[in-house]
Order: sequence, then C-alpha cells, then structure tokens
Amino acid sequence: MHRDVVTVVLAGGKGKRLWPLTRDRAKPAVPFGGIYRIIDFSLSNALNSDLRKIFVLTQYKSRSLARHLQRGWGFLSYALGEFIENVPAQQRLGENWYRGTADAMWQNLHLLDPLEPGHVLVLSGDHVYTMDYNTLLTTHEASGADVTICVQERDVSEAPDLGVLQIDDSMRVLDFQEKPSDPATIPGRPDQVLASMGIYVFRTDAMVEWLRRVTSEGNFDFGHHVLPAMTAGGADVRAFVFGDQQGSRYWRDVGTIDAYWAANMDLVDTVPQLNLYDDGWAIHTYQGRYPPAKFLYAEPTEGGRMGIAVDSIVSTGCVISGGRIQRCVLSPRVRTNSFSYAFESILMEDVDVGRYAKLRRVIVDKGVRIPARTQIGYDPEEDARRFTITDKGIVVVPKEYRFEECEEPSVQHLP
Repeated sequence: MHRDVVTVVLAGGKGKRLWPLTRDRAKPAVPFGGIYRIIDFSLSNALNSDLRKIFVLTQYKSRSLARHLQRGWGFLSYALGEFIENVPAQQRLGENWYRGTADAMWQNLHLLDPLEPGHVLVLSGDHVYTMDYNTLLTTHEASGADVTICVQERDVSEAPDLGVLQIDDSMRVLDFQEKPSDPATIPGRPDQVLASMGIYVFRTDAMVEWLRRVTSEGNFDFGHHVLPAMTAGGADVRAFVFGDQQGSRYWRDVGTIDAYWAANMDLVDTVPQLNLYDDGWAIHTYQGRYPPAKFLYAEPTEGGRMGIAVDSIVSTGCVISGGRIQRCVLSPRVRTNSFSYAFESILMEDVDVGRYAKLRRVIVDKGVRIPARTQIGYDPEEDARRFTITDKGIVVVPKEYRFEECEEPSVQHLP
C-alpha cells in the first residue's frame, strides 16, 4: 500500500467535442454504460488500488458532478484518513479561473501541504478503463524519476488527438509531442505511436518546482507545456507501458461523440473488452432506488406486443412494454412502447420511446419523450436539420428535447 500518495483527479473540462451531452454537465459527469458516470472509472481504479486520499478538481458546470460525488462517493471515513473531496475552482491565486490542467494543480497545491505526500498521482476524470495503479507507483518509486507517464500503443491516425512520446531502452522519455501532426512512431512500426494516457505520477517536490517554472512563464497545461518542458529541461521523465503488467489493455478517451458511442457499444459485445462483471474490480457509482427491469408480452390476439432486448444493457427501472431493443445501452427508467425499435442506440434516464418509433445509432439524453412514429437515424438530412449528427452518422438528441407530437398511427408492424 502506497500511503504517501495523494491522488488528484482533473475533472473541470468543458468537453466541447461531446456537445450537446456536455451542454448541462461537465464531461466527467456524462452518463456511461447505463448506470455509471465517466468519472466513476478513475475513482474506482483508485479505490480498488487502495488509494483513498483523493481530490477531485472541478470547474465547468460542476453541479451534476458534485451531486454525483456526494451521493455515490461519500462513504470514505475522514476519521481513518480517507476522503474523496470535491474541490471547485476558487480563484485562489488571482482573478483567473483554471486556465489549463497544470494551472488547476498549481492553484491547489495548498491541499497537499498538511498531507506531505511523497508522490502525487494525477488522473483525468474523462477516460474509461480499469487499472491497478500499484504497479505503476512501484515502478515509478523504484526508478527515482521526477515523473512517470503511463502510455499505451495506439494507431498513428489517433496521434493528432494525443500526446506522443519517444523513449529509450531504459524507458526514459526523450521527446514529448502534444497532438502532433507529424508524430514520432515506434521504431520499426510506422503505424503505431506511444501515446500518453493522461496518467502521471510525480515526485511531489519535482512537480511543485516545474509547475512554478512553467506557470510563471504563462503556460498552464500538463500535456502542452509541463511535460515537454520537463523532458527538454533535463528532468528524469519515464514511461510506463499500460497492459504489460495487467491483463486488460482497454483504455478509451471518450472525448468525442463517436468515441463515446463506440465505447458504449463495446459493452454489448458478447465478450466485452471492458469487463463490468469482475467481482474483484467493482466499478462503484450512485444508483437510485428503482424497481427491477420489466419486459411485457401480449398474446397475438391482443396485437402481438412483445418486449425483447438482445445484446443490450438494460438498467433498473426500465419497462420494455413491447418493441425490440438490439445492441443498445439503456439507463434507468427508460420505457419503450409497443412495436418500437432501437438499434445500436444509447437511451439515458427517463427516455420514453413511443409506439412504432424507430431509432438507429442514436444517443438520446435524459428526459426525452420520443413521439409515436418518429424515426431517427434513417434520414441524415432530416436528422441534421434538428439534431447534432457526427461524420460517422451518430445522431444526438439533447437533454429534455421537445418534439412536435405525431398522431397515433394505424396498426402496423416493423419490417
């Protein structure tokens, strides 16, 4: 157990590329996988790694996230030296709110003073993965490095959205490129890069010194400024390859609508890469007190209504009152009505799908009532007129969107 480690989760980002899911909430608070929020994965990893001194730094539209932390993560005991503490932006060092990830850390260094940690584990609150941080911490401490960056091999096409590293045989980082257009690839593998996962372990004194240097020059981001400056400035910067010591290699930055949708769809595969059913590595969250999911069936003489869900996640409180759900993720209290159909869609809490409605590759945010006969995901031009639609054709219906009501159709069945 690493008792001299404090964990800091950076959870203040706007998540512009996840709009409109981030219209009313910070990116770490976006629902994921039916019952979770994105931040639950980083927090659960820390808790399962026996790291129980955790600060969560929030800023943008943080009410939903703060409420979730209070309801679902308030079970640690301050009396035993354990905590998950929500730390909103406070302009402690002047007139500015957080100007970047490093500035968020710089403005909150006072949190570390009474704890006197030897090391600080810095995590992003907007990634989906499972990881035991203990091997990373042990490796970092044994190396004596100023900072260790957790990395993963990724396709070169993803490099413009990631931090890319070059390392030597001793895992020392020789170069750090943030979101490069011409990235350094892995020697002998021109289609792969070594990418930062946004997971850093700092020796505390080194972190404080480099934050002081970099922020005094008007630079405020870990990826763009601090880590490249440390690498170029002679600091001991090391890499730790995620997956070498653990069984799972699954890690997703769900920062775009397409990536978010794809990560949810990963969960409905027959053998999902991200295992939510591992009793030894629980993903903790807050869940409302909802009744079990219910599926309704009626005899053919009554219209042949049959509620079916296949290859799908169906959360508590859902009522599948007829219709067919296929490769979908349903949050609590979703209701689908007779002869409706949803395919490869994400339906968030309190969504109601009307009779004969059809959804294909759609994300429906909370509190939306889909009127009868509505079709979304079938006509790109019509969808783009009303909703956000991605280059890959994923349609997003924003929170509490109101449709113009359609008349109830005559009885018909899905093709």
